[in-house]
Amino acid sequence: MVNKVILIGNLGRDPEVRRLENGAVVAKFSVATNESFKDKNGEWQTLTEWHDVVVWRHLAERAERDLSKGKQVYVEGKLTHRKYQDKDGNDRYITEVVANNLRLLERREGTGGFSQNLPTEEPADTTSKSTTTTPVSESTVDDADDLPF
Repeated sequence: MVNKVILIGNLGRDPEVRRLENGAVVAKFSVATNESFKDKNGEWQTLTEWHDVVVWRHLAERAERDLSKGKQVYVEGKLTHRKYQDKDGNDRYITEVVANNLRLLERREGTGGFSQNLPTEEPADTTSKSTTTTPVSESTVDDADDLPF
């Protein structure tokens, strides 16, 4: 059986980070994905979906440091569902992506493509327009070759 979610979207807010009594760190943030389509009148429409994402431990610390509202990210993880009771005793349900891999994406200027290079030292020539990404992952294996772009 497989439970795997891959999202590429923009952060809707800065990560909300909490440090628990046992020392664990958890971060929550939302990611917006867009889908464009033509309606029955031939007009382009954009449908935006919002996804709640949760990350734990060192991945949460990296998210706190590197992610902010509006930045584009690659998120990989699993879909989870939780039930809880609000302060009035009503049952509430939440669907979240528990991420085990994040990658900050930056658009390359003038190409519409993405850069996914690992950070390197700044080149001596500062006129270069190349960009880098900051990998954020719980896995110890380099998954860059498995990315769908």
